[in-house]
Amino acid sequence: MNDFALWPVLAGAAAFFAVGAIWYGILFGKAWQKAAGLSDGDVRSGNMGVIFGLTFLFEMLVAMVLWHLIARTDPAPHVVIMMAVGFAVGVMIPAIGINYLYQRRSGRLFAIDAGHFLVGMAAMGGVFLLFR
Repeated sequence: MNDFALWPVLAGAAAFFAVGAIWYGILFGKAWQKAAGLSDGDVRSGNMGVIFGLTFLFEMLVAMVLWHLIARTDPAPHVVIMMAVGFAVGVMIPAIGINYLYQRRSGRLFAIDAGHFLVGMAAMGGVFLLFR
């Protein structure tokens, strides 16, 4: 298994992106919008091409790091999922939690966003299992 492989990284990022589309679309879209304090106009005013494009690039970066770690350590399948979820629980979620504390964001917004990172990283780990 190569330290970097384009297809797993693209597929892992796509899985994370798909989770986000569902999470912030049909599952928690309105609740997230309310918790974030965004009006419909605020949401429509954003440059969605830039927002989605940068989101996917950031998710690619996360996928590259996780894939590299998996490639270097060659863990058992259950450990791949543990690494993906552990990265969310141990790094990503605390990082947004720290930011939200200082930004005085609500616990509800934190729960929605933290859930997205947790489920998105689990999906990425699951996709990576398909490429091993």
